[in-house]
Order: sequence, then structure tokens, then C-alpha cells
Amino acid sequence: MAKSSGGSGTVIIKKYANRRLYNTETSSYITLDHLAQMTREGRDFKVIDAKSEEDITHNVLTQIIMEEENRGQTMLPVNFLRQLISMYGDSMQSMVPQYLEASMDAFRRNQTQFRQAMEGAFSGGPFAEIAKRNMDMFEAAASAFKPGRPGEKAAPPSAAPTPAPAPRDDDVAALKAQLAGLQAQIDKLNK
Repeated sequence: MAKSSGGSGTVIIKKYANRRLYNTETSSYITLDHLAQMTREGRDFKVIDAKSEEDITHNVLTQIIMEEENRGQTMLPVNFLRQLISMYGDSMQSMVPQYLEASMDAFRRNQTQFRQAMEGAFSGGPFAEIAKRNMDMFEAAASAFKPGRPGEKAAPPSAAPTPAPAPRDDDVAALKAQLAGLQAQIDKLNK
């Protein structure tokens, strides 16, 4: 039967000397990828050394992060890692874990709102306006290569096609300003 610690729903994972991980709930061997998936699903687990019964959850979670980072799933910027390393041995070291945990909890609580805001940015914000203007300009450019416009008779073959109206300088300047503002917002979000 499934083995968890005292009804708390915490799954016990045993790590053996051969580095294999054994899920006592499912009575099967698992990999670090399984533990990463359990974490993403919000499943609580505790990894213990099978021989010493020492809690090694921290080490295993750190190992999962390292593997994700090595796969190209980098989430921890180099500058952040340097700052974190510099805090080891500092008088404030004991406060860092609580601070990071509180920050991550706050981020998780706001994650849904953040996702909605990002999705909304493309539906009704400046991105939508730029997309509309780009589409209008694309249609104007495409119509320049058509022999006739909708609702008009096609020009006789000997007549030169009517050139499409060139975009006004102020429209181009406005688009450039909006693009610069959007790039600044993207840069701000990437920091």
C-alpha cells in the first residue's frame, strides 16, 4: 500500500546508494524527471537516504534545478547566481531563504493575474494597435500590386497602375515611437 508520512500526503522517496529513486507510494523506481513533474503538479514529497534515513530533499531539488538549467531551461540569471553565492557566509545569510521563499510565494499568488495581463496586452493594448496598423499598411502595399482595387474596374492594360498612397511621415514616426516604447517595456520585463 502507499506509504506517506503521517497522513500529510507527503510521498516518501527513498534514494539508494546506486542513485536510484524509489517512490514508496507507487512502489516503483522513478527518475529526477518524475520528481520534477510531481513538483509541477504540486505533489509534496520527501527524499530520504535509504541507508542513513537522512532527509536529502534539498539536495535532490537542487540537482533537479541543475539538470533543468543544463538542458537550456535557464531561469536563473548569472548576476542573480553571483549575488546568491556572495550571500553565503554573510551576516544576512539566514534571512535570504525566508526572503526568497516569501518572494516566490508572492509571485505564485500573482501568477494568474500576471498571465492575464500579458495575454490582455496583446488583445487590447498597444500591441493590438500596432498589429492593426501593420495589417493596414500590408493591405495598402498588397493593393499596389493588384491591377484594380475592389469596387473599381481594372485599368486597361496600357494604363499605368495607380500608385498606393505612401504612408505619411508622421504615421511612420508614431510607429517608431510606439515600437521604441514597446521595446523598453519588453526590456523592463526581461530584467
